[in-house]
Amino acid sequence: MAQRPEPRPAAPLERELMALGWYHDNLSRHAAEALLLSNGKDGSYLLRKSNEREGLYSLSVRGKDSVKHFHVEHTGTSLKFGFNEFYSLKELVMHFANQPLIGSETGTLIVLKHPYPRQVEEPSIYESVRVHTAMQTGRTESDLVPNAPSLGTKEGYLIKQGKIVKATEPIRALDLTECSAVQFDYSQERVNCFCLVFPLRTYYLCAKTGIEADEWIKILRWKLSQIRKQLEERNATLSS
Repeated sequence: MAQRPEPRPAAPLERELMALGWYHDNLSRHAAEALLLSNGKDGSYLLRKSNEREGLYSLSVRGKDSVKHFHVEHTGTSLKFGFNEFYSLKELVMHFANQPLIGSETGTLIVLKHPYPRQVEEPSIYESVRVHTAMQTGRTESDLVPNAPSLGTKEGYLIKQGKIVKATEPIRALDLTECSAVQFDYSQERVNCFCLVFPLRTYYLCAKTGIEADEWIKILRWKLSQIRKQLEERNATLSS
């Protein structure tokens, strides 16, 4: 009968974690969900510190249109994940690579496919400061409530050109991997319209203002550039 390995003091865990490309340290639950839903795909996952208590970490995994979170506990000598116990971070990582299927309490099955990197390129859509004046509002630093960090995402409502309005709820999602171009549409003689060009159809959309349309175009073009970059890297890997 094989003997269970004796617990051994692990190397400083934090140092090992920072060397792990998909460890996101103090990323919050909310930010992890936004990151995986906006820029990840089915099976994308990352490891982060849990907000609940010291020594507790969370494995955040995207499954289709939602993100599930699973506890990873550091006991001081081992890492516990579900019914499994690992005596080094390397053992835990190898477990995820060799046994990627996770079953949640709700019966959902999720496969770990794509570790989400900590270093991710963001879109360059910043503007230069032209005016910055001091307004006497009476407010102080304590009155300023921090907002969620920018994640290279944008959401909102657009008007789609069509003859008949048949639904009040979204009826389809556009797959940007099939989109060839995003550009302004001047055919309507309005500055707030743009179009997405697909092989079989071109979608004409209108924002509330020209500035908002420009923001949509910038973020969509950045998304397309990232998709093409990933495709080129994948093709280079296959040909090597």
